[in-house]
Amino acid sequence: MDKLVKTGLTISRHIAKATVFCLFLVVSAQASPDQWRRAGFSTDFSKSTVDLGTIFSGGPPKDGIPSIDDPRFERATDIDWLEDREPVIRLDVDGIVRAYPLQILIWHEIVNDRIGSVPVSVTYCPLCNSSIAFDRRLGGETLDFGTTGLLRNSDLVMYDRQSETWWQQFTGEGIVGTHAGRELNMLPSRVVSFADFRQQHPTADVLARPVPARRDYGRNPYVGYDSRSAPFPLFQGDLPENINPMARVVLVRDGARLHAATLEHIRNAGTVALTDETSLRWTGEQASILDASATGDGRAVGSVEAVRKAPEGEQALVHDVTFAFVVHAFHPDVPILGITRP
Repeated sequence: MDKLVKTGLTISRHIAKATVFCLFLVVSAQASPDQWRRAGFSTDFSKSTVDLGTIFSGGPPKDGIPSIDDPRFERATDIDWLEDREPVIRLDVDGIVRAYPLQILIWHEIVNDRIGSVPVSVTYCPLCNSSIAFDRRLGGETLDFGTTGLLRNSDLVMYDRQSETWWQQFTGEGIVGTHAGRELNMLPSRVVSFADFRQQHPTADVLARPVPARRDYGRNPYVGYDSRSAPFPLFQGDLPENINPMARVVLVRDGARLHAATLEHIRNAGTVALTDETSLRWTGEQASILDASATGDGRAVGSVEAVRKAPEGEQALVHDVTFAFVVHAFHPDVPILGITRP
């Protein structure tokens, strides 16, 4: 490893330590558009759909968590740096399938890519364990996304580099700026083990580690996070009752309808019917990315798929495996199947 790469890894370790430390600090200062402008944002702060006081710094500055804007790929069968159990985001657009390893996204959070003719952003928020893919087209414009370094309900706040509108990753909604009130189109994706992906798609592209290494890939900077009894103190909302706030919950988006079920409930049932047409199915195991120090050593958690019956066959539905506190924060009125009430 050359001196440049060693220096980069050393810097990344310091950034990770500083970031995790900052996550334990509760930011009490009032929201300040002037301060955000001084930080480099040209966002139109006169337009907002949320209380600006609910947006907090997560530690890093604007683009301090660098998005991947020129992704490289390797063939699945050629990869020797991913463990079989490691989780990857599987995305299928117009019959083209790709995988995006969480061991990379845990450090970069956003990949701006193009699959066929469709510009996409593949995103991951470690604090919410939310893996969501978006179509980057809005109207007649293609957007490029970066990280603001800010959080709302512990969730990644993205920004587009065209208008500097701020976007809520978990909902795909523009919350501050020119496009406030508009929504990005979510694309169905699944988090699966690399072994399962490679077996089903041996010649498919898998996002490669950036070269030179910009972060300590293969290491989890949030060791033990999903074993906590509550999220980090930057989360200022109410916690759900009758369920561990850090329990994994699957949120399904079926058009305008939302459904939720605990991951454990799906594991026990095998298949959970949400409506006569839609269901959730258990499909196997993968390693938790947020457990052990090494990204392939995490304890086993589940993989699921959400589908709707259609005349032409089953259609994949947009869904996300997140935490109970996240579902409660953004969708408090959505009942969670599988909660055992006293």
